[in-house]
Amino acid sequence: MRRLSRATGPGTWPRGGNIIVISAPSGTGKSTVVKRMVASVAGLGFAISHTTRPPRSGEQNGREYFFTSAARFKRMVAAGDFVEWAKVYGHLYGTTWNQLHHVLEGGKDVVLDIDVQGHAQVRRRLPEALSIFLLPPSFPELARRLRRRHSDPADMIASRLAMARKEISHWSDYDYLIVNDRIPSAVQAAKTVVLAARFRRQNQRGLVGDICRTFGG
Repeated sequence: MRRLSRATGPGTWPRGGNIIVISAPSGTGKSTVVKRMVASVAGLGFAISHTTRPPRSGEQNGREYFFTSAARFKRMVAAGDFVEWAKVYGHLYGTTWNQLHHVLEGGKDVVLDIDVQGHAQVRRRLPEALSIFLLPPSFPELARRLRRRHSDPADMIASRLAMARKEISHWSDYDYLIVNDRIPSAVQAAKTVVLAARFRRQNQRGLVGDICRTFGG
């Protein structure tokens, strides 16, 4: 299996090949922001994660997630198939090297919708990746959003809020911070980060090299 690595280097990936990690406490609106951003930015793809949790109503295998058994997931961990993986609320989630490379080989930048545990692993293995931490306007607003979803029992909401208190402390580990007060504003801010990343020096080396050669000398 061909893997991305620091030795591989972003210069060998198609057209820039930026990796953008987005994390947020549950209920912040991360999935909505990511979906709208991917839909509205040309050349931006989404890395679909594997998970052991059962599909929710309306979800399809290979679209929202690759749904798999715990036994198979653990075999994949042992084989080194994941660039990152974590256990979240009793279920396993992970992004494979193959999925990451599949999107990048298609000539796109790639977004990873993962939690703070996954981000820490990506940071170690792919330090050139950019990261965005999406914050709710406040803790009371986060609690209101979770209750408004009507998708979780009270004990699960309490668990998500307790986890949010821990996750929020990791804000300083990220490159960019965006407050999701209003979805359109948060999407626009995230799009700005993605588009600006394409002009990073390391992504412009080929173009600049061609221009410099026209100067001679």
